[in-house]
Order: sequence, then C-alpha cells, then structure tokens
Amino acid sequence: MSSSSSPAEPAAPAVDVDRALLAALARDGRASYTDLAEKVGLSVSAVHQRVRRLEQRGLITGYRATLDPKPLGLPLTAFVSITPIDVAQPDDAPARLAHLSAIEECHSVAGVESYILKVRVASPDALEHLLQDIRAAANVTTRTTVVLSTFYEDRPPI
Repeated sequence: MSSSSSPAEPAAPAVDVDRALLAALARDGRASYTDLAEKVGLSVSAVHQRVRRLEQRGLITGYRATLDPKPLGLPLTAFVSITPIDVAQPDDAPARLAHLSAIEECHSVAGVESYILKVRVASPDALEHLLQDIRAAANVTTRTTVVLSTFYEDRPPI
C-alpha cells in the first residue's frame, strides 16, 4: 500500500491515443512523427508503430492533398440528385458516370432519388453541359441545387 498523498496518473487508454493520432493526422496529414509524438505524449518510435498499425487496420486509408477549387477554375459547386427514367434498367449509374471528372462524389441515398452527386464546374454553362452529359450517360432525370457558399467541408469524423 502506498503512503503517497497523490496517486499516480493512469496511462491514457490505447484507444484514446489512437483517436488523438487519427484526429491530428486528419487535420494535418503531413505532420511529422515528432509533432505527433509531442501531441499524444509518446516516443517517436511508438507513434510510428501506432500509425503503421492504424494503416494496416484500415483506419487510415491514405494521405492526400486538399485542393482549393476556385483557383483551379472550378468556383461553382452543385449537388445533383439523379433518378432513373426506367426503374427496370440496371442500377449502374455510378459506373456509367465514372468518366465524368466534374463529379467529385457519388452517394447512394434512400428516398426519391437514387444517388446524389457533388459536382464542381467552371460556370453555369459548364453545369448545364454536365447535366446533359449525366442524363445521356446514365438515362436519368436530374434535380440540381447550386451551392452559394460553403462554411466547412471535408471535416474529419473525429
């Protein structure tokens, strides 16, 4: 039995450390192992091992650069909901639309529409042409919502 007046601090559970590492890497995928080690209170080699295990377990699926679409000439963002014209046709819209690089995301959804697409284009004219291409390629109807401003996106889930 210890006669110390203050008990030793328990070590942070591994799950908490892993979540802290994931959160730090989600905010800055280029963070050095040294920076990560300082944030979570572990040695550099321990952080390196943990990150490697997180990658192997599939919790970290990759690292990427986040691009600003406006300087790239793609200032217009829209969400395009698509519904098949013929409900008997195969449900292969994602494959039929994969060649359209303006489609940034494709989500299968419950509700009236089958999919919601996030698109980025240069102008309203470019959006109109893209919508024509989507309708022709996938044999669908579209309903479009144009984004006026974005307050946040690509937020990490932790």
